[in-house]
This record gives sequence, C-alpha cells and structure tokens, in this order.
Amino acid sequence: MQKRTLGDSGLEVSPLCLGGNVFGWTADENTSFRVLDAFVDGGFNFIDTADVYSKWVPGHTGGESETILGKWFRRTAKREKVILATKVGLDMGDGKKGLSRKYILQAVDDSLSRLGTDYIDLYQSHTDDPQTPLEETLDTFAELIKRGKVRAIGASNYSAERLAESLKISDASRLPRYESLQPLYNLYDRAAYEGDLEQVCQANHIGVIPYYALASGFLTGKYRSEEDVKSRPRAQRLKEYFDDRGRRILAALEEVASQYNSAPAQISLAWLMARPSITAPIASATSTQQLQDLLDAANLQLDQPAIDRLNQAGDPARSAHAR
Repeated sequence: MQKRTLGDSGLEVSPLCLGGNVFGWTADENTSFRVLDAFVDGGFNFIDTADVYSKWVPGHTGGESETILGKWFRRTAKREKVILATKVGLDMGDGKKGLSRKYILQAVDDSLSRLGTDYIDLYQSHTDDPQTPLEETLDTFAELIKRGKVRAIGASNYSAERLAESLKISDASRLPRYESLQPLYNLYDRAAYEGDLEQVCQANHIGVIPYYALASGFLTGKYRSEEDVKSRPRAQRLKEYFDDRGRRILAALEEVASQYNSAPAQISLAWLMARPSITAPIASATSTQQLQDLLDAANLQLDQPAIDRLNQAGDPARSAHAR
C-alpha cells in the first residue's frame, strides 16, 4: 500500500484513517481490539481518536476511547506501527476545555496516560477557541514538540479564515504550524469544505483528514428511509440526509458500485481518496467485517466518468437543502 505524507509533517499515513470514536461506545473493548488488530495487520497505520470520546454516552466521562487504545498498545506492543492522532479542546466537564496553555499542558498528560504512550504523533485542536489567542495555543504546542510529547499538530473544525490566520502566525513567529485539517466532509456534506477552506489547504500543503466520511452510515446504502434509522445511535443526524439530494446520491452510489462490483461504502471512500486535496478519510467500524469493507476501498481506483457521476449527484448547488 502506498502511504501518503500528511502535509509537511513527514508523517507517512495510510490512505484510510480508522476512527476511534466508537471504541468503548458502539464497539466494546474486545471488539475494538479485534478491529484494531485487523486494521494494522492489514497494512494500515493511521488511527484517530480524541480525549472527549465518548463523553456523550450516559455514564461516560470521556477518555474511554483513548483508554481502550492504551490497553491495546500494552497488549500487542504495536504502538510503533501506528501513526496516532488525538485531539484536545472540547468540553470534558469541570471546566476542562479550550486551547489555553494551562489546559493543554494538563490535557496532553491526561491523554498520554490513558494511551499508555510517551508521545502523540498528531495532536489536534478539536475546535477553534476564540477565547485564547492563536499564538498562545501554537506556542504551547511548540513546547510539547520540543519536549518530545508531540510530533506534529493539526486543526479540526477551523474556518478558512482562522486556519489561514494561524498559518500566518506560525510563519511570523517561527512556531509549529497546523499540518492537517480535520473537517466535516463527505459525498453529501460538501459545501463547507469545497471553496475557501479547500483552497487554503491546497495553497499551504495542509493534509486533510475528513471525519464523517460515510455521513454517519448514510453513505453505506444500508438505510433507505427515516424508518430504517430510528433505532440507530445517530438517528437524528441520519434523518437529515433523506432528502432529494440524498436519494440522488444513493442512486449514483449504487450505479457506480455495480460498475465496480463493489459496495456503496467503498465507493464513497474511494471518491474521497481520489480528491487531490484529501490525504485520508476517517471511517469507523464496529466489526471486522465492516472494517474489511472499508479497507477494500483503498484498492479502488475510480475513473473520471464515475467521479463525475458522483460529483453531479451530490452537487450542493442542485439542492436548496441547507444543513
């Protein structure tokens, strides 16, 4: 498998990133271990999580995903085979949030402890913190890199304006820059990324690792109506996709999948991987069977007519639906 370089970080990552949001949530510990083993044994190396995963689950406090990863590293000794990405900044409760120097220095040690490692390959700002100067955040990350706790830094959920501003500060102050961006982007959710944000990333050689690559499962083609998703963990979000454009996308996915003797999920990921600005889409799996479907996407090479067909079906300009 040909690896891809993440921005100018020097990190070589697989073209698919495994999302750790399900670990300790919809995938229990043993299932998570099996998925992780299959992912790395399959030649893939890029895993993304966050300190806040999965605080949204009743009874959880955050850190569940990182804790499972830490147990898996200790059990398998596969830490050196993984490019490990995690995030900081979302509300962990008790005032633990944001990107201030004081909080980042506390949060990184908490993450390292849960992960059972002494370094993080890619440490990401989970969301912009307008209450903290960008320079303070970047200077703190510089200290973590100097201490060897972090290798490279990335941003998640940043606007084009704030990402560009951070890059200017990094350059002017000789501070580490964000080498990656983690935006919401998939065949349905396109408008927020395609445009200024994508241009900033391409102009500055920023790696892009989009989350919700399968639109919470909608782009797998498993769900055909709102009725199909009412019992799913992400039911409310999934319901939003069942409009005319969503149905056009599903029809196009089926058509292209048939052409390639593949599945809609694989086509959805292959479409993302084929876009020049994308480094590696993030997708999660709750079984090894689901995972294999995702891994197979890395071997798919869509031709231009197939890409054009999908682009046309999912063109946001063809729908008045706004989200």
